[in-house]
Amino acid sequence: MEISAAGRLEVRITAADVGKRISVRRLNEAGDTAEKFTDTVGVLTSWDNGVLVITRKSGEGVHIPESSLVAGKIVPSAPARRRGPAASYEELARVAARAWRPVESERLGEWELRAASGFTRRANSVLPLGDPGMPLDAALTAVRRWYGERGLPAYVQTATGAEGTEEMLCAELERRGWEREVTAELWTGGLAPVADRAEGAGVVLSREVDGAWLSRYGRKGLSDVALRVLGSGPSVWFATVPGADAPAAIGRCVVDGRWASFAAVEVDPAQRRRGLATAVLAALARRALDEGASAAWLQVEVDNTAARALYTGMGFAAHHAYHHYREPADTGTDR
Repeated sequence: MEISAAGRLEVRITAADVGKRISVRRLNEAGDTAEKFTDTVGVLTSWDNGVLVITRKSGEGVHIPESSLVAGKIVPSAPARRRGPAASYEELARVAARAWRPVESERLGEWELRAASGFTRRANSVLPLGDPGMPLDAALTAVRRWYGERGLPAYVQTATGAEGTEEMLCAELERRGWEREVTAELWTGGLAPVADRAEGAGVVLSREVDGAWLSRYGRKGLSDVALRVLGSGPSVWFATVPGADAPAAIGRCVVDGRWASFAAVEVDPAQRRRGLATAVLAALARRALDEGASAAWLQVEVDNTAARALYTGMGFAAHHAYHHYREPADTGTDR
């Protein structure tokens, strides 16, 4: 907190600082908590009618009455990462997009509209990396029309919590009634430590997905479109640990320059805690190293405690949070 030469806390932010990362301390209302003060760090996404909205790293918007502020200051746009490969949000967003391609896409300025017959939100959402080339309301109208023509709900994928992420866009979407349906995190780590975790004995690698792999994947009735998405990416590998009736474990990896992505790691519930997920990741990591990759990324749900523990043990750490916002329930007249 900012402390003056006289030892007093000071508020050194104004409405002109909207869009900047700040840290504030506010006085709690009676009965809120046993603590007298609460500290909040995030991006100041609005300051209107005496209320500040600060978007935290998690994407949560915190509403703070201006009258409750006791201290505030601007802080660096993002804290320095203490471990893991250095990467910007934009680099990771583009690499992640190439690893899970839609079957149809169209540009709207610097936004990419993506569709794949509804198979996963990632392949059926807007990736807004930059300016859409028109005012936001017009861009959202165009987005809703584009997805409506395909019989799909409109989603916008956004990110928070790193330098260059989209806290302001999140706030604008929420202001217009778009609902945040999914929040997960993208984690990064070094590739070599993953490859060194286990021998990976018994893991079979293939360039193409087969029926056995799909039987463990857990999604029923996969269409040709879904298979095209699964097989998309610069250099795709599928891992299988054979089992009696179905694979004991599976995984997917996409190698793209220095990056390797891990996804679709599934283990037979009856065979968990035997190191099968680690073996799958290690085998895929060694193949990615052979192709020249050195860093890895993966996506994990915020409430998947088992996966988070596994990846933390392998040296991964969260880089940023990402979200999918769905269009308002009312159809309006802009479809």
